[in-house]
Formats: sequence, structure tokens, C-alpha cells
Amino acid sequence: MNHFVADLHNHTTASDGEYTPAELVRAAHALGLQAIGVTDHDTLQGLDEALATGARLGLCVLPGVEVSLRFRRAEFVGTLHYLLYIPLALLTDVEFRAQATAVFAQGRGAALVQARVAAINAKFGPQGKWPLLQRPLTADEVMAQGQNITRRHFAQVLRRHHGLEEAQINQLIANDSPAYVPSGIEPGLLTPLLRAYPQLVRVLAHPAAGSFPGKSLYNEVLPPLAVVERLMPEFLDERVLGLDGLEVYYPGHTPEHKALMATWARRYGLLPTGGSDCHDRTKRPLGVAGVNQTELDVLWQRLA
Repeated sequence: MNHFVADLHNHTTASDGEYTPAELVRAAHALGLQAIGVTDHDTLQGLDEALATGARLGLCVLPGVEVSLRFRRAEFVGTLHYLLYIPLALLTDVEFRAQATAVFAQGRGAALVQARVAAINAKFGPQGKWPLLQRPLTADEVMAQGQNITRRHFAQVLRRHHGLEEAQINQLIANDSPAYVPSGIEPGLLTPLLRAYPQLVRVLAHPAAGSFPGKSLYNEVLPPLAVVERLMPEFLDERVLGLDGLEVYYPGHTPEHKALMATWARRYGLLPTGGSDCHDRTKRPLGVAGVNQTELDVLWQRLA
């Protein structure tokens, strides 16, 4: 059994998490973790606060970002997640932060929200083919939920403002919805950043979570493992993305999936990583998955 000392995949209010960056780090410290990864969706905004809090508490913070990558393939239309861990020296590079922010912003923001709202209204609005909404959804009510809008924010609005149940919400925003517009950037848009900053540590997030049996917040709308396996050559291709690590330890991976992912990591020479993918205090909590001391040391060496 993996006795973990570091939880490397977590979210804050900088994207769609419930904890502020400082609260997340304090919670990790209270759990006795040696290190905490802060990996918000497509933004670096929470990292400075997290690092400052970690420095005050004597807790190591691994700065990162979970990049949303958009795929449009015959076997899969949707988004996969690609974790980048950032050396501390690079995080203070103003040019890197500006370039990274510009690249990540192309996959989210107001334009994507408006496109998704228009598609939902066209299919499910009062005049749509499946009129589940009593009134049209508006971009303003979605954008009011936060700075960096994700699927979770859409679900909150549809539940609270439009009275939809979970099954109805999934009809509107799931990957197989006729209104689905994938978030994220095309993989090729990330390539120049990766080539310019080879010190970034590149990890494929939760590769098997989409095949978790039964209902789970951790599989959400992720594709099944068979799809990820077919896309692995694109991730491994250094001309486009490349990989340094694979998220093996994840609450949405069964024991069989963890064993298989460990096999993949050995086969491709990848660092095994892991984390809780914390978003809140109860449904997707902190401190349920991570890496052991040896795995953490190897990652630190790679970042150094």
C-alpha cells in the first residue's frame, strides 16, 4: 500500500475549489503532509498566496497548473487534463508567467462561456428541441460564479437558478450532450511553451478515472481508459506534448487501475505521481491520495 506524504493535485478558489490557496495549505499542514501540490485549472493566480502560506508554516508547496486540453477525434470529443509542475525559479520569471497565462486563457474565459450558453439555449432553451429550461440561460449568471469558469459553475447555476436535477444537468453539460462545447486548448497550442521551458514537469492527470465503476464525482465526464490509451501516443510524442509523469494514485482509480497505471509508468519511464484532486471539504476532500517519500524525492530532483 502506498503510504503517501505529499498530495500533489488540488484546487482552490483560483479556479473551482472551495478552499482559498492559504486555507488549502493550512489544511494540508493540519493533516501532517510534507508537501502539497496546488494545481488550479488553467491559471497560476493562486500560487503566490499558497507559497507564502507554505513558507510561514514550513510546508513545501509544489506550484503547478492543470491544463485543459481539447480533443476532437472520432472516438472522443472532450477535454483531458495535463498537469504541469513548475520549478520555483521559473515561477518568478515574468516572461514565463505572461506567456503561460496567455496560452491557458485561450481555452476558457468569456468566449467559451458564451459559446456554451448559446449551444445550451439552442438545444435545451424554451424554444429548443428539448426545452428543459423555463427561461434562457445567460452568460452573465454563469460568469458571476467566479473568475475562471468551469463545468462546475455551469452546474451550480443550472441547479440553483433553473431548478434542474443532476440527471438533467448532465443532459446539458456532459461530454455526450448535443450542446457540449469542449473547454481547453488544442494540444499544439501548448507546444511552444513546453519547448521554451523544458524544466516544466509534464504529467497526465487521472488517466483511468473515466473507467471508475459506478457513480463517482471523480469520473465525471472523463473518457474511458480505452480512449486514453489510444491517445497516449500523442501525449508521449515530444514533438507535441511529451510526458515526464503519470498520475497513478488517484481516488477515482480502482486498485486494478492503480496497478495498471504503475505498469504504464514503468513501461514508458514516467514518474508516478498522485493526489486527491481536492475541490471541497466533503465530496472531494484533501488528503486521500498522494505519493510516498521516495516518489516525492524523485519529483523534487526533477524540478531542481
